[in-house]
Formats: sequence, structure tokens, C-alpha cells
Amino acid sequence: MGITLSPRLQVCCGLVAPGERVADVGCDHGYLSIHLLQTGTASYVYAGDVNEGPLQSAVRNAAKYGVSNKIQFFLSDGLKGFPRDFDTLVCAGMGADTIMSILQNAPWLKSSQYRLILQCQSRTPYLRKYLSDNDFRIYEEAVVRDGRFLYTVMEAGYRPGFALTPAECHFPPALLENPSTELPAYYRQVLSRLQRAVDGQAEHADAEKVRILQELKLLAQQPELSFLKEEQG
Repeated sequence: MGITLSPRLQVCCGLVAPGERVADVGCDHGYLSIHLLQTGTASYVYAGDVNEGPLQSAVRNAAKYGVSNKIQFFLSDGLKGFPRDFDTLVCAGMGADTIMSILQNAPWLKSSQYRLILQCQSRTPYLRKYLSDNDFRIYEEAVVRDGRFLYTVMEAGYRPGFALTPAECHFPPALLENPSTELPAYYRQVLSRLQRAVDGQAEHADAEKVRILQELKLLAQQPELSFLKEEQG
């Protein structure tokens, strides 16, 4: 009997390399951690949550699915108290502010030893800017539809010298390297949010937002990126 994951958690798991030791921060009921162990993807998991209720549920689920011997649990705010001998950090189902706080409080993550797999629920451009400003490079990012909503899942690592522009914080180059069928819809969603922000400010519109909007609109004018304008059936 296996765990059934949401589409966004499936994408997160797909970015974990076989044999890695994983830190699952904000593990909730432990489904991602358990799936990684059941499938043999992760060799060991450190799972933590700031809330005791979900964490105890994760402990029970690990026992139910027979993986308790390969997982260690932490009642923890972020990575506080976690061992540091893992390969990949997974933060899924959180807003940008929470993820940024976790990273800010673990400056030792600025090392080539670690990979970050991040699935942000809100304010994603702010998370990308934070990563860029702190010398993390987004190596891969994919759009995933989960129910009625579009999210992205990104893989990042510490690598100075790859800063994003303001426009790229809204629509990064990594999204174009392996475009999914949902990418045009995500592109239009990004443009729509920026347009609403600009229109809402009327004559007091933020000049930078206007520039970003104009720059992103020009993307789809490039012949090789004309697919961004396509409606999906």
C-alpha cells in the first residue's frame, strides 16, 4: 500500500536524486517523506514540523507504512535542531515569507553540499529575488497544476554570480529550459497579476512594475517563445 501524493508533491519527489538523505521541513502528515522512503528514492529522511499535531500524525503514518527505521522526526521551527548531514532540503506548501525565514535562519545552507527543492504557495517572485540576492541559483523550475491552481517547483543551490533581473524574478529563465504544457497559462497568470497591480495604481503606478510588465510582454514576441501565447485546450 502506497501513499498518494498531490501533483505538486509528486514533482518535488521527482527532483530528489536516488540515495539522497533528505530534510523535509514542514512535513505536515509526512506523506512526502514516506513516499520517498517507500519508493527507495531517499536513503534516510529528517522530517520536521513546527506543529505537534501534524508531526505526531507523521510519526503514526511512518509506522503504518513501515518506514519508521529510516526517518527521524523533529518538532522544530525550520531547521533548528536538525542534523546537517543531509543532501537535499525540501520545503513544500509554504508561502515565500516562511521559506525565506527558514533559509535566513540556516546560513550554513550556503554551501555546494546542499540542494534546495522549494514549492512556494504565494509571493513566489519574492522568493526568487531572495534566492538571487543570497547567491542561490535556480537550476530548474517547473509549472504544475494542482486542482484549480498553478504552482511552480524549483531546484536551487548555492552558486554565486547568477543574479536574476527584476523581470526574471517573475518569470525566470529556468522555466523556459524545460517548458511544461502549463507554462503558457502560468505566463498569462503572471502578466495578469502584474497588469492588475499596475491598473490598480492608475497614475501612481510603480514604474518598475510597468517596466517588468513591458519586458515580459516582449518575451512572447520572440519567434521561439511564441508558444507562450497559446491557449491550452
